[in-house]
Amino acid sequence: MVRGIRGATTVQANTVADITKETYVLVNEMIAKNKLKPEMVAHVLFTVTADLNEAFPAKVLRELNGWEYVPVVCAQEIPVPESLPLCVRVLMTVNTDQSQSDIDHIYLNDAVKLRPDLSLTNK
Repeated sequence: MVRGIRGATTVQANTVADITKETYVLVNEMIAKNKLKPEMVAHVLFTVTADLNEAFPAKVLRELNGWEYVPVVCAQEIPVPESLPLCVRVLMTVNTDQSQSDIDHIYLNDAVKLRPDLSLTNK
C-alpha cells in the first residue's frame, strides 16, 4: 500500500547551517518514528517558503547512508499571505502495510501550528 508521510519544521534564519540542521532533525524523526528504510520510499518532495533560499533541504536526505538512490526534489511553497515563515515541508511517499491512522506525521518547532491535530499524535 502507498502512503504519504508529512512533516514540517521551521528554522531560525535563512542560513545553510539552520536549514541543514533542522531538516536533518525532521527527516531523521520521520524515518525513526515510521521505521522507514530507503527501499520503502518511492520519492520525497521538499518545499520551502520563499524566505528560504540558502540551501536545498533535499541534500540532507541524499547524504544519509543508504538514501542516495531515493528520488528527491525541492520546490517553493506558494506565497500565501500571512503563511508560516521560514518553513521546510516534506512529503514522503512510501510503501507500507501501516494504516493511515498509524502513520506518524512529524511537525517540529513553529510548524506544529500547521497541523496541531497531527502534532498531538506524535509518539
